[in-house]
Amino acid sequence: MDQENGPLSGKIILVAGATRGAGRAMAVELGAAGATVYVTGRTTRSSVSEIGRATETIEETAELVTAAGGEGIAVPTDHLERDQVQALVDRIDREQGRLDVLVNDVWGADHLVDHPFTGKMWEQNLDDGLRMLELGVRTHIITSHCALPLLIRRPGGLVVEVTDGTAESNAKYREHFFYDLAKYAPLRMALALGEELRDAGGTAVAITPGFLRSEAMLDTYFKVTEENWRAGIEQDPAFAISESPAFVGRAVAALAADPDVARWNGQSLSSGGLAKVYGFTDTDGSRPDAWPFITALLAGEKPDAADYR
Repeated sequence: MDQENGPLSGKIILVAGATRGAGRAMAVELGAAGATVYVTGRTTRSSVSEIGRATETIEETAELVTAAGGEGIAVPTDHLERDQVQALVDRIDREQGRLDVLVNDVWGADHLVDHPFTGKMWEQNLDDGLRMLELGVRTHIITSHCALPLLIRRPGGLVVEVTDGTAESNAKYREHFFYDLAKYAPLRMALALGEELRDAGGTAVAITPGFLRSEAMLDTYFKVTEENWRAGIEQDPAFAISESPAFVGRAVAALAADPDVARWNGQSLSSGGLAKVYGFTDTDGSRPDAWPFITALLAGEKPDAADYR
């Protein structure tokens, strides 16, 4: 598809936190549907964020969006700096005069989490924990506060809060005090913003991928590539149900193109669940539904990943 005939032709979208992983894939799939996508992050071709990973940049993400058929516009932004975020929104207003979709995907705190989780709250590094909440929660609040006045100018605006885990899976403690708070907060934000956007004709949802095969997950944690990712199953049986970032990207594109998206207002959604509704697939043609699989695995069962794809 392209900008002239895609289902999101003419739509202006901001993907906050689009350097890599789910954010990048969401931006690309939205572009493939014809949207103009502003992509933000802290890692550029001339500057690397505290994550210390220079292999992906927002400029590259913007180029991928354009190559997919949309228009990608990279804007270096630290979403903890309200002046930078307001300048970003002012630029979108000046250049486009509208904002149709806000995807709040800012995270960037994996380097602050022990794998596997270890230690009680009072044994963990407090500065790291507070930084995690700044990166995963405060950024979303600042971005919404700045961007929503532009988004609500037209009815039909959509806010997508990206997190890790569904409302059901996050109802149980995530075994890390700060991570638990950081990943539950977007679920509550979607619920609250859904109520507050309703009168303006807007919708807010929370969405989670399943077991995401992000760049870092592949090359840092499992030491595999997208081509041979199944080799990682030997290290973690749950990796059998993993999904490419494109899968959740297609979920967000389907939501953005749905004229009846308000039916999901305030809800917690997953890529696997939405695939059953909208009919999209992952890059290999499957529809992995990770969270029910992981639930069964944690319950001591021996689920077959093939039954959940």
